[in-house]
Amino acid sequence: MAASRNISVSEASRPVLPRHAKLRFDETRQRWVILAPERVLAPDEIAVEILQLCDGARSVAQMIDQLAAKYAAERAAIGGDVIAMLQDLADKGFLTEAREKTS
Repeated sequence: MAASRNISVSEASRPVLPRHAKLRFDETRQRWVILAPERVLAPDEIAVEILQLCDGARSVAQMIDQLAAKYAAERAAIGGDVIAMLQDLADKGFLTEAREKTS
C-alpha cells in the first residue's frame, strides 16, 4: 500500500521528510544525502535548500515565496520547478504530508 503514502504536491501542501528518512551531510562524500532504509539519495544543492525548508510547518507556497525573495527570481518561474521536484521526491517515498498536530 505504498501508494496511499504518496502525496500530491501543491502550493497548499506542507511537505516533510517521513520519520524513516533523514537529511544529513555525509562527510565521506562531502555532500548532503537523504538516508532511508536501504536507500540513499544524493540531491543537488538546490534540492537540498528546498528540502531544508520542508519542516512540516511551511507550505509549498511559503517556500516558493522565500526562495523567490532570496534569489530575486520571478515566483512563477521557480514555482513550477519547486513543485515538480517535491512531487518527484514524494513519488519516490522521500516526502510525506505534515499532519495537523492541533485541531
